[in-house]
Amino acid sequence: MEKVNKKQLAEVLAEKNGLTKKDAVAILDTLVEEIVKNVKEDKAVDISGLGKFYAKHHEARKGINPRTKEKVDIEAKSTPAFKPAKGFKEAL
Repeated sequence: MEKVNKKQLAEVLAEKNGLTKKDAVAILDTLVEEIVKNVKEDKAVDISGLGKFYAKHHEARKGINPRTKEKVDIEAKSTPAFKPAKGFKEAL
């Protein structure tokens, strides 16, 4: 699988929209910052055609250490999640 990085995305964004590469990178940085900020505040970010970014909450629970077979408490936590839009899924 080939990878596309932020620099390459910025180049395409700049070329297609008549921006400088510096401006395109700034736009991408702002987009990422806003997504992270909003998900951190427990808000879902829904980008039409791409998908929804949100925080998935995991309740506290009991677990077992596989080495010692000792019961341990696993703390509640939130993890980032992404659900692709229907059009995005169908494009694949």
